[in-house]
Amino acid sequence: MSVLSIHANHRFTVEVDGIAQAAFSEVDISETSVEVIDYREGNENATRKLPGLRKVSNLTLKRGVTTSNDLFDWWKTVADGNTSRRTVVVALLDEQRAPVKRWIMRNAWPARYAVSPLVAVDGRVVVTETLECAVETLDAETP
Repeated sequence: MSVLSIHANHRFTVEVDGIAQAAFSEVDISETSVEVIDYREGNENATRKLPGLRKVSNLTLKRGVTTSNDLFDWWKTVADGNTSRRTVVVALLDEQRAPVKRWIMRNAWPARYAVSPLVAVDGRVVVTETLECAVETLDAETP
């Protein structure tokens, strides 16, 4: 019998096709669901539940602002009408930094880019950039 391990959420890596520096401080992995269709056959008083379309929510990536424009440039490519779909892989790591689970989001493209407010009151707050990506498919695997 195998023992299931629970892992902390602060050790992870993010790989984005074509982006060299992908060190993120926060990731909201896409959520997936299957639409439920109520189906009634003939004159039955009860409905049957059938699976409908599979939906995948957006992926959100956050990191401290760096001198790299990779995220903004990817967003701008899409905003200019040239859809640039990429694969994003998030890997959860154990204490030895070995991957224990991977989430693969395919055909991702930036739908929103944002920078946190610049506030002159407190110089200890890190400026972050957020990239929200539309995602077509989500898979999970254990390496």
